Amino acid sequence: MTQYSIKDIAKLSGVSTATVSRVINNKGKYSEATREKVLKVIKKTGYIIDESAQSLRTNMTKTIGILVPDIKNHFFADLVQKIEEILFKKGYSTFICNTARNSTKEKTYLKRLENKKVDAIIVISGSGKDGFKFESSLKQIPFVCIDREPQSINDTIFISSNHYQGALDATTYLLNHGVKHPLIVSNRISTSSNSRLTGFKEALRKNNIKFTKANNYLLLKKETDFISFIKKHPNIDGIFATDDNIAIKLLVKLKEIKKKIPDDIQVIGFDNIPIDQYIIPSLSTVAQNSDRIAKITVRNVLSSIKGQGEKGSKILIPTKLIIRKSTK
Repeated sequence: MTQYSIKDIAKLSGVSTATVSRVINNKGKYSEATREKVLKVIKKTGYIIDESAQSLRTNMTKTIGILVPDIKNHFFADLVQKIEEILFKKGYSTFICNTARNSTKEKTYLKRLENKKVDAIIVISGSGKDGFKFESSLKQIPFVCIDREPQSINDTIFISSNHYQGALDATTYLLNHGVKHPLIVSNRISTSSNSRLTGFKEALRKNNIKFTKANNYLLLKKETDFISFIKKHPNIDGIFATDDNIAIKLLVKLKEIKKKIPDDIQVIGFDNIPIDQYIIPSLSTVAQNSDRIAKITVRNVLSSIKGQGEKGSKILIPTKLIIRKSTK
């Protein structure tokens, strides 16, 4: 098999060796057309870039770490896959770390990513209600937070669905369609669930309904808690669940106690996972735009690697309310 050199790639591309080097190292000025031409020749010839030498020259490893709290969660899995695909096309490899919402595991993964000298870290949600904080001891590693607010916004860029607006829209829909006694159900406390709770409260305020934890809020620790709550509050006629998995479990429980959906109780979830449209009744929900979140995340993380990221930025992505049979 023919062994190609950087000079060969330059000759075949019709550019200088310096331009090929800039494209390979993603550094300096060149047009998008030139970049595509050089990469096409590299792919056609099978030219192998000496990544270890490249790393020494540029202090870059072309790797990015991704912390995900629950890889089984459809929204997170979908988002990670889309981010990985975009990064791969741009010449980056990824280390995907499933933290299982465990703070010790999260810290361990962060240390390992640091030791691997990744060029950046993408933090998706997280292990708890506290904002994310990362202190690097080896080098300054840029990071971008998705759905989990950083302790200091000045350290990073925060990208998130507009959880507040999504919850406000969902709850307002319930109230506009006959619900008089709404309930929000969550199973954990996090920055995103707190935003959804705030949106729920605002919808109640705008409709002159006083929010009280005793009557309008349930933190679900075990499924039997829900049945006990409904028996204690038989007037509940509308539920906003902070994610679809919770909503689906509640639909099952409501059927067990002979509640008719949506006639007796209307239910809206959050995330728009695939099974929502197939269950009976199909689940109304709030959809997050994972395509847009992935594209904006990659654009910002690559800018941060180049030292061009606008730290302190907060980017909120609009959600979309999807109405199905679990509501009127």
